[in-house]
Amino acid sequence: PKTDIVFLKVHKSASSTVMNILFRFGETHNLTFAFPRGGGFQLYYPYHFLARFVQGFSPRSPRRFNILCHHMRFLQPEVQKVVPSSAVYFSILRNPVQLMESSFVYYRGASAFSRVRSLEEFLRHPQRYYSPTSGDRHYARNLITFDFGFNPDGDVSPQRVQLMLKAIEASFDFVLISEYFDESMVLLKEMLCWDLDSVVSFPLNTRDSSTKSALPEAAVEKLKAWNRLDWEIYTHFNRTFWERIDRDIGRERMRREVKALRERQAELARTCLQGTGSVAPKDIKDSSLRPLQHGGARILGYNLKQGLDQELERTCRRLVTPELQYSSLLYKKQFPPPPP
Repeated sequence: PKTDIVFLKVHKSASSTVMNILFRFGETHNLTFAFPRGGGFQLYYPYHFLARFVQGFSPRSPRRFNILCHHMRFLQPEVQKVVPSSAVYFSILRNPVQLMESSFVYYRGASAFSRVRSLEEFLRHPQRYYSPTSGDRHYARNLITFDFGFNPDGDVSPQRVQLMLKAIEASFDFVLISEYFDESMVLLKEMLCWDLDSVVSFPLNTRDSSTKSALPEAAVEKLKAWNRLDWEIYTHFNRTFWERIDRDIGRERMRREVKALRERQAELARTCLQGTGSVAPKDIKDSSLRPLQHGGARILGYNLKQGLDQELERTCRRLVTPELQYSSLLYKKQFPPPPP
């Protein structure tokens, strides 16, 4: 199994669920993580990543970390200073239409969104509310482009778009697609030579459907034009995702693998969870399993069954531990506080 990994965690793209998979794998195999200094949760995002943002990094010592997966704005020359040269690089993308709808609810306080009642209103006259100079502009335009390290207000000429796609392909070994999450996990398992249980997951950091809304067709077209760079990245990697599946796995085997993954997840859900799945934040009984609530979104969580044996309880708890709590736990394990 491959143990040196760089995961570019693109916002609002099922990336918290992927992060949970990496946390569990890293913990099980005693791997080291490139944590933000001081145990924060982002690597000084939205600044471009620098090696010195990582706890325990020193230019004088050759120390390398196994897994880099916290939110960052990608800058490969700096990333290469903190991970082994053998590291596998991957990311996950989401359709920019749903991505922006999610961002609008989640980052309601962002300067571009704070003065409008709806995403449609914003899309009618985005330039009226959006400022390319504001520090939080990326939440409102080409968020994928920004997270990959490029200019969200950049030129959308075919030549520039091609350069950007080639640069991403040169840096990343593969890119997953969140709309095909189970297929993505099968591909991840193949590329990293992991077993099935390593890529099993329950969806984390998901919103209650009551805060989701569909956009009319006219608004969707405006959104695609406004986020043109994101749209180009997404459509390109959605295509290459299926090309890779055809080349490396084949559709028939993919169907079998996805079926096996879903069966294992259903089995774990029956074993671990009270009820059938996620619950509203107010209904989460164990406060240590309650995810951070943000913006206008209601983030769902889980209740574990009572009376599980110790080993099983631990497995189940890891599957549903929200990102911030899990990150803190692993940070304390890797950098134990000095005894009093």
